[in-house]
Amino acid sequence: MDVVLALAVAGAVTIAIQVAGEPIERRPDFLAFALGCSMGAVLVLRRRWPLAVLFTTLAILMTYYFLDYPGLAPAIPLSAALFSAASAGRFRWAMLVAAALVAGGLVARLIEFDMPALPIASAVINDAALLASLVLLGETLRSRRERLEAADAEREREASRRVTQERLRIAREMHDGLGQTIAAVNVQAGLADDVLEKNPAQARESLQTIRHSTKKALQELKTVLTVLRDDDETRLPGLDQIDELLDVARKAGLHATKVVIGEPRPRPAAVDRTAYRIVQESLTNTIRHANATTVTVELRYTPESLVIEVADDGVSARERKADGFGLAGMAERVSALDGKLAADFLPDGGFRVRAELRT
Repeated sequence: MDVVLALAVAGAVTIAIQVAGEPIERRPDFLAFALGCSMGAVLVLRRRWPLAVLFTTLAILMTYYFLDYPGLAPAIPLSAALFSAASAGRFRWAMLVAAALVAGGLVARLIEFDMPALPIASAVINDAALLASLVLLGETLRSRRERLEAADAEREREASRRVTQERLRIAREMHDGLGQTIAAVNVQAGLADDVLEKNPAQARESLQTIRHSTKKALQELKTVLTVLRDDDETRLPGLDQIDELLDVARKAGLHATKVVIGEPRPRPAAVDRTAYRIVQESLTNTIRHANATTVTVELRYTPESLVIEVADDGVSARERKADGFGLAGMAERVSALDGKLAADFLPDGGFRVRAELRT
């Protein structure tokens, strides 16, 4: 493409030199045509060195004028060079060169030609309009190109952000959906191993609980995978399934109770789902780490929010393991809904998770 442009400009300059009609002192010769062709040839490098090409073309043109060859409109050899410099981000230099050419043309006409003021003004205005248009066109295309590149970069960042969010979403759903069940299975398996010989009936009951829990885990996994496949998050469980979580906690040996304060009312699906996950993760932590005997789930409905508190009577901060609490995942969910989350050890022993979600 650049070679074609270079040939076109060289051809146009050659023709312009050949057909120049004003009185001249020096007829075009081989050097004149060589200078004209060289002004086109340098355009091959316009993408790599746009500013250097502009000044090289200008220098060749000034040499042509200095040797007193036939008059040549500067726009013919300089159009492509000015446009290329402006489109490469050298707008000020391109405009400066254009202004210098217009000013030089005005001075030359005033000194060398005996012309009325009106034709001179008309010629200068035409030159200025043409050269300025070329520079502005290059700047406009550069600006448009940068906007498109910025839009492409933003789309890539957005796609990357969505991928990251989706990964976090999958991780949270898998962790929250299966964590409690696996913890309960672990407790029941340990219990069955302890009483297998002494109390086969209790061991059998633990194995049945494990069977029920793993079946529930498979159902939960199927639900999560279905949601991830069709992006219909309304399929995920909500507060209506809290009693099922409490049943799992009871089968793990906890005395689990639920307290509801206020009148339950319809709530956004995201709030419902997040509240469920907070209760689920809190109960999972109690089963895994607390060595507790009781756990209480309190749901408090206010006109503006839903407050969830899960408290157990487990071991103190020194005795309880610090890892695996899953608080980071809960914090992410609550933060996404502009809610508040607090988790602390109680003075008399135990651990409490409190979340406030706007409804």
